[in-house]
Amino acid sequence: MISFPNSKINIGLNIVSKRDDGYHNIETVFYPIPYKDILEILPSQKLEVINLGKKIDCKIEDNLCYKAYQILNSEFNLPPVKIILYKNVVFGSGLGSGSSDAAHTLISLNKLFDLNLDEEQLQFYASKLGADCAFFIKNKAVFAQGLGNVFSEISLDLSGKHLMLCLPDVHVSTALAYKNCKPNMPSQSLKSLISLPLEQWKNNIKNDFEENLFVQFPNLQKIKHELYQKGAIYAQMSGSGSAIFGIFDSLPNLNFKNCDEIKTFIL
Repeated sequence: MISFPNSKINIGLNIVSKRDDGYHNIETVFYPIPYKDILEILPSQKLEVINLGKKIDCKIEDNLCYKAYQILNSEFNLPPVKIILYKNVVFGSGLGSGSSDAAHTLISLNKLFDLNLDEEQLQFYASKLGADCAFFIKNKAVFAQGLGNVFSEISLDLSGKHLMLCLPDVHVSTALAYKNCKPNMPSQSLKSLISLPLEQWKNNIKNDFEENLFVQFPNLQKIKHELYQKGAIYAQMSGSGSAIFGIFDSLPNLNFKNCDEIKTFIL
């Protein structure tokens, strides 16, 4: 069984408050994009996880596809499988690809072994694997709160717009991103701001991580600035970075010296 786990961008991100458990409450919008890995799951004599393509720097026990199998196996005693993941999406770039791989592993195992789990049940298992994992079960635009794991559906359709995704040669850890951020309750919720016309997002919707990370990594700010210079309707760093995206009516010719990759898509 083959599937194509897609990625997402965060549109806006407000760090609202710090929790008693040391984590932070946020509000953001998740929007699916067609930047995809390739996932194949096959019956096997033993459990195997094979990673191809871009390197995933973790032990097999920490691989989210492996964890997704184990979480269902603990309840349904699944036969062994071979999980082959061809990694196209840059790991650790704020695009949620690891979470998507895990969610699509759950979806594929559900179909392969006729577990008859509905969307709500799949979201329950996905939520145990990561804050944004459950988003990829429905794969529709949502307003996310809490740790990024409490979802409200929103009406947001960027169909026909062009997306330029810039992937710098910089890795930003989530811990570093949060280190110098000061939580602040926004005067107006992102849930209402996202309903503004796209042309008004630039002056109203922001990512709280950018302020400090752009000081530490000036190239990220430069990329965002150049996207606007070339006609982006809206540009922003996705999540805690380091991917920077621009939304356009039509794509310009634009190259960046300090990017590992530049991807373009029609949404």
